Amino acid sequence: MKQHSSAAERNVGPILAVLQQELPPAGAVLEVASGTGQHVVAFAAALRGLSWHPSDPQPEARASIAAYVAEAELPNVAAPLALDVIAAAAGAGPALPDPLAAIVCCNMIHISPWAATGALLELAAAQLAPGAPLVTYGPYLQTEPLRGPPPHPEGAQPRNTAASNAAFDASLRARDPAWGLRDLAAVDAAARAAGLRLARVVEMPANNLTLVWRR
Repeated sequence: MKQHSSAAERNVGPILAVLQQELPPAGAVLEVASGTGQHVVAFAAALRGLSWHPSDPQPEARASIAAYVAEAELPNVAAPLALDVIAAAAGAGPALPDPLAAIVCCNMIHISPWAATGALLELAAAQLAPGAPLVTYGPYLQTEPLRGPPPHPEGAQPRNTAASNAAFDASLRARDPAWGLRDLAAVDAAARAAGLRLARVVEMPANNLTLVWRR
């Protein structure tokens, strides 16, 4: 039942390093779009004071998550939720811990419609405890200056989009016109409209970014 992602295996360490700095010591964490389950077992093993709630709309992914969790014998990971973020933001779907101490979402924003990004931000604004983080990871375009009142976090100003990210964006849009790398400024504007602030931008390997938003 287990699925394997080489990318998840490579990036789990750098992402975990950021989570160890940004997540609280205790509380419930929702992982949106958990995929194979490789991330959540690594995060939960390292951050045992937190209660982890993985989720994915795909039944094959939920089966893989459950297999990884069972093999790791982690008591701080709940059964994977059948959560579609667009439905969840509208109030449908499974019940979630309230409030959430954090939300983590890796590699979803660029392989989903733009509406899913807005839904993720709205869900975070509705479910997170005050000051709690939403942590996103993945590739972004950086072509426009960030707008709104300063200061923006260090590293948040735009730089030239990496050629590899531009090529990846084109390949995604060829597969599905609703997919594609999102511009950091556009995501920042949507987050601010939802009631979140961008607190930190961390440059990651392979031209990815980890963004920390706070309610």
